[in-house]
Amino acid sequence: MNVRLYVWQRATAAIMAPLVLIHIAVIFYATRHGVSAADILARTRGSIAWASFYGLFVLAVSIHASIGVRNVLTEWSPLSERGAGACAIIFGLLLALLGMRGVAAVVLP
Repeated sequence: MNVRLYVWQRATAAIMAPLVLIHIAVIFYATRHGVSAADILARTRGSIAWASFYGLFVLAVSIHASIGVRNVLTEWSPLSERGAGACAIIFGLLLALLGMRGVAAVVLP
């Protein structure tokens, strides 16, 4: 595996770990306190902090997952490394686009 991709995947995993824990903590808090979807949207609308948090989360996941997909395609499919890389880039961009769309839906007023 390319050393640069290895480092990127490990770095994004290090970024994602605390973000996942915070996300799960927020879910537990919301469910235990009976916070409705409308309440959550009211709290997140226009929040730069939540946009930054989930935007970073989406970017880290998109990079991390696309590198993993590239590795799987390289090892298990008949695609060349270049073809697997192209598919992985498309996959990562699609994840980022859909994720940012979700962030925008929750945060933008």
